[in-house]
Amino acid sequence: MIKNWKEIENPDKHCFACGSENEQGLKMVFERNGEMLRSKLVVPNHLRGWSNLVHGGVLSTIIDETMSWSAIYLLQRFILTKNMKVNFLKPVRVGENILAVGKIVEKHNNRQVTMKAEIFNEAGELCANGNGQFVLFTKEQFEKLQIVENQLLDEMAESFLKD
Repeated sequence: MIKNWKEIENPDKHCFACGSENEQGLKMVFERNGEMLRSKLVVPNHLRGWSNLVHGGVLSTIIDETMSWSAIYLLQRFILTKNMKVNFLKPVRVGENILAVGKIVEKHNNRQVTMKAEIFNEAGELCANGNGQFVLFTKEQFEKLQIVENQLLDEMAESFLKD
């Protein structure tokens, strides 16, 4: 049984994809239901590619971000993207409501997982999808990499414990 969707708090306000205070970013907001994550968004015109189409690099960012947040919150681990593959199936237009959904495909071991993300247009048509390999870290392992401030790691780890 799928639980109700609950919004995830994001302590990183300046991320290009999910930062609420990044004026040039996507401002993705994620919700979880225990089995998957989703983000409803509209890509702004300044991130367009040719004509009125969303740039493929932006769609790839949405897929990567959706898979990443899904791995982080469904597995309650810190992650780094190892690799990913994106398939563009239908055009996505700027200014259009889209839905990105992410889920676990397979947890290989305690250090690696395969994730999947899909992007749907307003009509519910699948427009792009991707899968990727993600390396999993405990908070202590991630701290040793010294790529994220400890305060931000602490805030994210605390959010894992919230229902």
